[in-house]
Amino acid sequence: MSTDQLERESVVNGIGFSKQLDSEYYVTLEDTYGAQNYHPLDVVINRAEGVWLYDVDGKKYMDFLSAYSAVSQGHCHPAIREAAIEQMGRVTLTSRAFRNDQMGPFLKELCDFTGYELALLMNSGAEAVETAIKAARKWGYQVKGVPDNQAEIIVCEGNFHGRTTTIVGFSSEPQYKKDFGPYTPGFKLIPYGDTGALEEAITPNTVAFMFEPIQGEGGVVVPPNGYLNSAADVCARHNILLVADEIQTGFGRTGALFACQHEGVRPDIMIVGKALSGGFYPVSAALSDKEVLGLFRPGDHGSTFGGNPVGAAIGRAALRVIAEQQLVEQSRALGEYFKGRLERIESDHIKEVRGKGLFIGVELHVSARPFCEQLRDRGILCKETHGNVIRFAPPLVITREQVDWALAHIESVLMAG
Repeated sequence: MSTDQLERESVVNGIGFSKQLDSEYYVTLEDTYGAQNYHPLDVVINRAEGVWLYDVDGKKYMDFLSAYSAVSQGHCHPAIREAAIEQMGRVTLTSRAFRNDQMGPFLKELCDFTGYELALLMNSGAEAVETAIKAARKWGYQVKGVPDNQAEIIVCEGNFHGRTTTIVGFSSEPQYKKDFGPYTPGFKLIPYGDTGALEEAITPNTVAFMFEPIQGEGGVVVPPNGYLNSAADVCARHNILLVADEIQTGFGRTGALFACQHEGVRPDIMIVGKALSGGFYPVSAALSDKEVLGLFRPGDHGSTFGGNPVGAAIGRAALRVIAEQQLVEQSRALGEYFKGRLERIESDHIKEVRGKGLFIGVELHVSARPFCEQLRDRGILCKETHGNVIRFAPPLVITREQVDWALAHIESVLMAG
């Protein structure tokens, strides 16, 4: 075995050598031992701070994805990191068999921050979506009086609510569901942004309408003006719950605390995650009032890690950073500027620029992947979605000067192709 092979084997086995291994090695290792369920750009990050990412080869990149909005507060925010480290030195996990001194305060602060009476804490966003589905069905049976096992939930084409078997079953994206059936019944798909279709799909057994106020994975699709208000009116008239998935759009990403607030809409159930932890640890929640979440009884639902002391301490710090650094206002101001500059780019490749706040999609007439690769080579990391859309979603702590630096490269790449 060569020295190079010995060193690499030693690192894998935990012995460790001082030699710095390059990106190619780590890419090969991941592709050899990992299931191929992602198609990442071949950048191997080993350090991050604020809006900046650094790879194992010593290259520096500006982050324009924010881990799908999970690091809205910026990478390794010192206040959130301090809260995490301090809590890790005290107690990390008690399970829900016992109480801890972080969960209660976190629940209160989260409810005060969002304006809801109750929160049910989970970990991943998909878990929070599943929680909302269970809550809506329970409400339908116990409050609305829908016959047992007949509850229906209306969802939108182009949705992305997670990857569990129930959730992929109501996706309209063939790849998300192929070979994962049979699918969970009880869901109806309608066109996104069409309240007429919503009203037509409602039956006496409909308990909820679940939607994203802006479809992120679907290509940063913004619904028509007035859609959220109209959908809320339809749901109220038919006595069904309005359930908003704000996992990506929440906590300032779109220039409002929550995207539904752009139209003054307060969903009956709101699903949050990602930025709720600042990217340190999976923290999510389903939020509602006592009429809905108050129906849960011990044993109905749970999670070993949901509401654990570390996650709760991190969540509390993440909320403080959003408020104290005025990240909502920052997103609104810089988002308008950034989108306006993108709209002025005269490129034959661009079909449409859309979005709100610092959540912007540039739809192209061609594949977006080569453009993302060119931007990577210029020190900007973003990712294509739905083939021909570049999604731009930098950390909300980004500055005007940093946006200008990135725009110069983005314009150059989009103009040249």
